[in-house]
Amino acid sequence: MKRFIAVTAAPVTVALPATAAAKPDQVDRKNAAQECRFERGNTTASREAFRTYGTNRNKRNAFGKCVSRRAKDEESERRNAARNAAQECKDERAANPQLFQTYGTNANYNNAFGKCVSSKAKAKKDEADARDAEQAKARRRAARACAAERRRDGRQAFAQKHGTNRNKRNAFLKCVSKRAKAA
Repeated sequence: MKRFIAVTAAPVTVALPATAAAKPDQVDRKNAAQECRFERGNTTASREAFRTYGTNRNKRNAFGKCVSRRAKDEESERRNAARNAAQECKDERAANPQLFQTYGTNANYNNAFGKCVSSKAKAKKDEADARDAEQAKARRRAARACAAERRRDGRQAFAQKHGTNRNKRNAFLKCVSKRAKAA
């Protein structure tokens, strides 16, 4: 019986590392913290909107949760950029091998594939980072606009207009979310 368990358990332990998700590295966490600092901003409205990341009662863990979420996103973007870039380079090499060698920089152009992948991956990662920055800017603009609307209309009217839960306390966050998605 012990052999049977050992034999059946071995494939499971071998399969786990292959399916386990990669963890964000230090660069991913550093970039994520920078994005979160930008999104948090300096204004009261942007800081209030930023608290949506928090999960505990007083939302004091918002920055850590934001960094964690963004670091996973950064790692995923980096991995997808490299995977898609490699496939594009394979296709490009198959289509025109002579032209593909222009990526190479050494004497016999043997490094062409690596140079192609790294340049395309960097471009894809930069595009993803630009999209992330634009989304953060949209959230900050939305937070400012909702804060101005709340001052103009008054808290009660604002809560009635945007609030969706029983006590209408989620009005500000619903307003920010709605405006950021529309942008």
